[in-house]
Amino acid sequence: MPMDNDTLDGFDRAILMALAEEGRISVTELARRIGLSKSPTQARLKRLEESGVIRGYRAILDPIRLGLDHVAFVEVRMSDTREAALEAFNKAVAAIPEVESAHLIAGNFDYLLKVRTADMRAYRRVLAEKLSTLPGISLTSTYVAMQAVKDDGIADVT
Repeated sequence: MPMDNDTLDGFDRAILMALAEEGRISVTELARRIGLSKSPTQARLKRLEESGVIRGYRAILDPIRLGLDHVAFVEVRMSDTREAALEAFNKAVAAIPEVESAHLIAGNFDYLLKVRTADMRAYRRVLAEKLSTLPGISLTSTYVAMQAVKDDGIADVT
């Protein structure tokens, strides 16, 4: 059964925050932190997973240690914003591994992409060989990030 923000109680929110900070926490430790016994914690966790509130678990990699410390944000303006054109763009951009995120935007441009590469030379190659060949693009503008002030991927659900 799908859940929304209104159906989550304090224990559910505590589970989500604990898992967002430490995804490999044991159920026993999770139960201790949120103040419930193990069985109800497991039941809540299973419900959150089955409802899709928890989509999965993964390792958070350090891009700097992997040599990917160049971040560019790219505004994309489309020449065609009909649904078929947007779907073609969405499919093509999803296949570019250097694109860390892509968002359809309501504003003066159509998409905002976060592109992560090793350096400016690698970014220029991605721009020339991959981004500029995406279907429906009429214009791009690039903004290079100087520093990540907050980039932990954790939103407060309380």
